[in-house]
Amino acid sequence: MGAASGIIVGLVLALFIGTAAAQPTPADVYVEQAVLDFDEKRYEQALDNLRRALEAESEHREALYYSGVVHMARGRPEQAIAFLERALAQAGNNLPIMLQLGLAHFARQDYDRAQPLLERVFRADRTLDGLGYYVGFLRYRSRDHRGALAAFRTGRVSNPELQQLTRLYTGLALAASGLPTQATAELQEAVRLSPASPVTGSVERLRDTIVAARQQERRLAIDLRLGGFYDDNVAVVPDGDRSVPATRLLRGAKHESTGELLGARVDYVWLREGAFDATVGYSFFGTYNNDLPSFNVTDHLGTLGGSYRTALDTMPLQLTAQYAFDILFLDDDELVRRHSATLAGALVESARHLTQVYGRYQRKDFNEEPPRPVQRDIRDANNYMGGFLHLLRFADDRHFLKAGYQLDYEDTEGANFEYLGHRVLLGAQYTLPWASIRLKYDFDVHIRGYSNTNTVAALTGEGSKRRHDEEFTNIFRIEVPLPAGFTVSGEYQSSINQSNVAVFDYTRNVVSLTLSWTY
Repeated sequence: MGAASGIIVGLVLALFIGTAAAQPTPADVYVEQAVLDFDEKRYEQALDNLRRALEAESEHREALYYSGVVHMARGRPEQAIAFLERALAQAGNNLPIMLQLGLAHFARQDYDRAQPLLERVFRADRTLDGLGYYVGFLRYRSRDHRGALAAFRTGRVSNPELQQLTRLYTGLALAASGLPTQATAELQEAVRLSPASPVTGSVERLRDTIVAARQQERRLAIDLRLGGFYDDNVAVVPDGDRSVPATRLLRGAKHESTGELLGARVDYVWLREGAFDATVGYSFFGTYNNDLPSFNVTDHLGTLGGSYRTALDTMPLQLTAQYAFDILFLDDDELVRRHSATLAGALVESARHLTQVYGRYQRKDFNEEPPRPVQRDIRDANNYMGGFLHLLRFADDRHFLKAGYQLDYEDTEGANFEYLGHRVLLGAQYTLPWASIRLKYDFDVHIRGYSNTNTVAALTGEGSKRRHDEEFTNIFRIEVPLPAGFTVSGEYQSSINQSNVAVFDYTRNVVSLTLSWTY
């Protein structure tokens, strides 16, 4: 920061501290002469007159203030501080004195003492020439990148050297916020503003480094999982705690099993152009139930998506679009095909807050083997879903709280399965201080109101009614990171579906242990 320290005194020209309206004292006369000397850059004469003023009146506020100003002009902030602190002790909340004292601490690189003083002045007057740069730098140093951007962009800077430094640190703040394209543009502007500046070479190298790093960001991501589980209701049989014969009969079937699971996911960024990424991916997931192999599940999913990183004012914004196609098999027989199109936006309001909004259309086509069900039981559907999720983040995302809401409509061909749903999501993560062990909890409740009278209820003797379900899901998870990209995870999932149609009432508990590897 040595290049900027010589410019600090320029802010003095925008300041004025009035003297008393009464008859001038001898100290006032010396101060007035010192100000004239200062304007003519006769610093020794100015200091001599200020010494005489303080001999006449040891705590003369203006004499103390201008003594600090002159020492700052001579590049001696350590001497200026003693005078400015005495002046501020008399003046209380005097902004010009506070500003000069903050700049003196800044010049000595005592940033922790400088920041509260300069922030206070900035809140009172953002138009002071150059102040936005100093406040922005201090915020950037404190890793408040959004606050730094706000200061850089709202402050006024006329000095060419400070203009270049402002562009430099704006670029650094944007890069730290995950916006390399905007960062590169700011650094290019910094070079244009002062091509002969001593720091221009460093700015150019930084710009080229960001561009190269963007191009060399890892394009391939791999996630492999292998584990075992115990499921106490593989077949999702009803609870059987009602006096409905069908539920008691279904409950008698075998429904518990241990098993193994295997998962794999590969994503590749096949196009990277500025702030835009295009990605193609494939994932596989399969379970094998040792005691009920007829309920084995396998799923193949392919994705094609794009993302664009930009900013809304000073807030990083990422926009994404994705198309996905998957086929789900039950015991090696195709069960359903799904086409999904999703649009989403994620806005980083601050280091503490992040909000995502999204919408999705999904087409479901079930493979109904002959004989096909009656028309009311056909599950082929168009599903429309929209929602949001907000995260409250702590300690660089080591801990967070989240809450969200979704609204979805299942437009099925069969009248029995058409519904309007509301889903509430809550969650939290806490990272232990040792070994970075992550503790996670997720909860959601999905309330579905079905549109039509349910024929299953009539067939099971429950009368004519519209089905209404409330599905509660609790997931507790512990993740233990290991060397070389491995992680061991233990998870417990509880699912409880409460329905006014007994056959859809069920409780399911799954415990799993998984070893994963990511690249």
